[in-house]
Amino acid sequence: MQHRIVDALGTRIHLVEKGSGPLVLFVHGFPESWYSWRHQIGAVADAGYRAVAIDVRGYGRSHAPLAVADYRMVRHVADNVGVLRALGEETATIVGHDWGAPIAWNTALLRPDLFTRLALLSVPYSPRGAFKPSDQFRLLGGAEEFYIEYFQQVGRAEAEIEADLSRWLLGFYYTASGDAPAGGGRGSMVHVGPTGKLVDRFALPDAYPSWMTETDFGVYLDEFQRTGLTGGLNRYRNVDRDWADLAAWDGAPILQPSLFIGGEKDGPTMWGSKPIAAFPRTMPNLTKSMIVPGCGHWVQQEAAQLVNQELVEFLATS
Repeated sequence: MQHRIVDALGTRIHLVEKGSGPLVLFVHGFPESWYSWRHQIGAVADAGYRAVAIDVRGYGRSHAPLAVADYRMVRHVADNVGVLRALGEETATIVGHDWGAPIAWNTALLRPDLFTRLALLSVPYSPRGAFKPSDQFRLLGGAEEFYIEYFQQVGRAEAEIEADLSRWLLGFYYTASGDAPAGGGRGSMVHVGPTGKLVDRFALPDAYPSWMTETDFGVYLDEFQRTGLTGGLNRYRNVDRDWADLAAWDGAPILQPSLFIGGEKDGPTMWGSKPIAAFPRTMPNLTKSMIVPGCGHWVQQEAAQLVNQELVEFLATS
């Protein structure tokens, strides 16, 4: 794998690439990095493609602007277009997981001339609708506080995370995975309870799970010890801004050939049952939608071999 820094239309983006052939661009979610695609890069390259995984702005060695508004969706779309230009490619398949999924689908939606195929992991496509996201999240919170609400105030989540970064990250990864006990007696990990801290809803493993070794965890920990998580959290702080920016695409379908893979135990996939049922209307050229039994949120890591197989088959379809 080759590491590079590219000028993506004025934004510094760090990427890792391997192979040659049609470009496949991988976009990670929160709180992750290009490393989340470590299993897919080699498999896709070996199948005859140019596999490229980026550090999304705010992460790793990519640009981390200070202004919250610089993490709005249209900036992320521009970064992906810039990566395509910097690599000298005309078109690409784009693959996104977690927050990378909305970044990927909006990139495909806004630039279908450049991004001709789309694969989404964990988070199903849901077109922009009539209700402001912050209002929806308030309803999801109920008597407590939904985690995206909690992330809105700059510095609040950062203070909790920085108090014990290692424990917070490991708890977040493990609790969202298919390995964690359901509930664990702590309540939902996506709601902030009476203590006012998200971490109090996390479970901690007795040992590292098979899909994330101590070495793997160390890669993420080292990166966030250096960068902090404000860049990643700022993506959440733009949900209402994105809703306003993307008003012209209200209700628009994704027309490119597409793929969806979710985990049976993955929160966003379970919440997304209605968007998944709407795929015939919202993603009319979907080639396959599948739910991986026993799998949690980190689907490309928890079920790496299966995801690799599905991606390669999808890329090979005409």
